[in-house]
Amino acid sequence: MGWLFYTDRRVKTYADEKAEIARLCTFETDTRKTVLLKACKVGSTWYAAVKVTNLDGTPVDDRTYVTDAGGSITFGAVFLTRFDDGCWGYKDMEESAGPVVSRAPLSLLALLSVLKDPDSYAHAWRQRCRDWAAIPDYDEGDRIKLAAPVTLTDGSTCQIVTATHYRRGGQKRRCYRIEETGGLVRLSKASLAGSELLGSAKSEASPVLAEFFAGNGS
Repeated sequence: MGWLFYTDRRVKTYADEKAEIARLCTFETDTRKTVLLKACKVGSTWYAAVKVTNLDGTPVDDRTYVTDAGGSITFGAVFLTRFDDGCWGYKDMEESAGPVVSRAPLSLLALLSVLKDPDSYAHAWRQRCRDWAAIPDYDEGDRIKLAAPVTLTDGSTCQIVTATHYRRGGQKRRCYRIEETGGLVRLSKASLAGSELLGSAKSEASPVLAEFFAGNGS
């Protein structure tokens, strides 16, 4: 399915978007109904958990999902969104259609039905979401080794960095100090995939804290 834009410009705010996603995920046919269980926006993309139930109470028969104890199934939906000349638009797809964007929160994935085929597009999509969620969110002062050297705009590379920040417009912005040169660099979350924590700032604050965090597996 392609993009659909609302030329009446009725969708303007976050609340408007959420309400429209809920409306799109809630409908009823002669035999089935769907309801929205959860919707989350990450960047410009909405992720939704949608529950399907047969009106006559019989279990939903589906080739992709295992029916739950109550006879329903819950699938994941992805809504790409954007504004074009003030008009809000979306492009929707079901998780088994193989969406590229894959940053659905783990709390949403936990609501989805078990998949019948472990090699399906939906299974691969869910795993990419889990891989994204597993990327560490480092603390100020943490010393990090990237999984692979990152090439910078000047052609140099860096692999060991320390989490820090700089200020712009009165706001703190995350950046990383390069160990070899002392320079600062902005890194995307994707570039931190597979990285290793070499030293934790919180555990190095004092011997007492170090002992505490070691005992708690931090």
